[in-house]
Amino acid sequence: MINKSLAELSVGLQSGKFSSVELTQFYLDRIASHDSELNAFITVTAEQALATAKTADEKIASGSASGLTGIPLAHKDIFCTDGVKTSAGSKMLDNFIAPYNATVVEKLKSISMPMLGKTNMDEFAMGSSNENSYYGAVKNPWDLDRVPGGSSGGSAAAVAAKLAPIATGTDTGGSIRQPASLTGITGIKPTYGRVSRFGMIAYASSLDQGGVFASSAADSALLLEAMSGFDAKDSTSVDIPVPDFSTTLNDSLKGLKIGLPKEYFEEGLNSEVAKVIEAAIEEYKKLGAEIVEVSLPNTHLAIPAYYVIAPAEASSNLSRFDGVRYGYRCEDPVDLTDMYMRSRGDAFGREVKRRIMTGTYALSAGYYDAYYLKAQKIRRLISEDFQKVFEKVDVIMGPVAPETAFKIGEKSDDPISMYLSDIYTIALNLAGLPGMSVPAGFANNMPVGLQIIGNAFTEGKMLNVAHQYQQATDWHKQTPSKYAVSEGEK
Repeated sequence: MINKSLAELSVGLQSGKFSSVELTQFYLDRIASHDSELNAFITVTAEQALATAKTADEKIASGSASGLTGIPLAHKDIFCTDGVKTSAGSKMLDNFIAPYNATVVEKLKSISMPMLGKTNMDEFAMGSSNENSYYGAVKNPWDLDRVPGGSSGGSAAAVAAKLAPIATGTDTGGSIRQPASLTGITGIKPTYGRVSRFGMIAYASSLDQGGVFASSAADSALLLEAMSGFDAKDSTSVDIPVPDFSTTLNDSLKGLKIGLPKEYFEEGLNSEVAKVIEAAIEEYKKLGAEIVEVSLPNTHLAIPAYYVIAPAEASSNLSRFDGVRYGYRCEDPVDLTDMYMRSRGDAFGREVKRRIMTGTYALSAGYYDAYYLKAQKIRRLISEDFQKVFEKVDVIMGPVAPETAFKIGEKSDDPISMYLSDIYTIALNLAGLPGMSVPAGFANNMPVGLQIIGNAFTEGKMLNVAHQYQQATDWHKQTPSKYAVSEGEK
């Protein structure tokens, strides 16, 4: 069961080989058996999932089902879910029961996809390792002593360990692509504006974007299409048609021009990771692609620009969490100021406080022009770099992360080293471009992802490029042996 694609699961459901209730219960049993050591889920919604599965079976029986009806999934706990706790991985929202569904959640619920639960994440999506969660660190299924990446580490770990066939995530600076790379699965961040942000708890509003975790590009295409589209409730949503991403998966790659930025292969990239990426590029040459060396000269400025812009937006967005309207409130405050200070001081974790303080400083009088405005100018230069390159090539490729998954606790006291984990991913968010991670092999016995970057709204081309590689290789089919299906689960 765990090795079936979404298309195969859909055929099984439509033919009556198994029901959605049986499929959903199968994954709920997997979660019950394995999640205690992974800590991938914050909340498991078994009763709700089985109720949706029953509705899905009724739709299938009546002939009114869609292709994804009845297939269960997990949602990152940053998407609001009506009647279910939505914590964003924070003590601040540990008692928050969302009164409505995020648009992404509503779209998938409307086609009766059972929600298995809400996955663990770095608090308010701030982190690269999933160690910043109020609910504890998530473990990497390939090595329980290592991180799964962040901030969407719970979703990545759940899909990698086959606790869910697919999951949603969000990507502000690499938070889908980096954990997908570190756990050996496929993850895609679409173009900014492709997927509605309504009901997605904001970290940095001009950078956040919802996306997909799956075993393959083909599975990613199905879920991404279902959750994409214009939303009048989201002012950043772009009103353009959503293509059928699956129809172009099998297009030939002959003549495809792949840009390799020289800046992505310089000092800082682990030599073993580099070998894996180079081998993947060689595979693309066999598929008929042409390799073009390109330059993104402002790449080195992406991290400093990001860590001014994102914290500045976070400072503004998180000001609403003050102990007054919803969320955590300290006990017995002396006065209003005491309530503000202790509620925020008690409920926000160290990394969130660090970014709020950085952002507030950058926006303060006398520093706005020196930091925030300058960072926005750099952002424009980074975007222009990409546009110049896309005049010459169809896609850009390179590593997702400079190294494989690191040990839990290894970088906890070194935020700069932690931030550098996203050195190859952050620029895309600043430019609003789509990107994805595709399993490309192993280095030091841990997964390595190949990053594929497309021009705006070219997710179909990216998925085609990824799918053709996955037709020629089997890296995406590798599963951690500990979580391979047992005899009793077949």
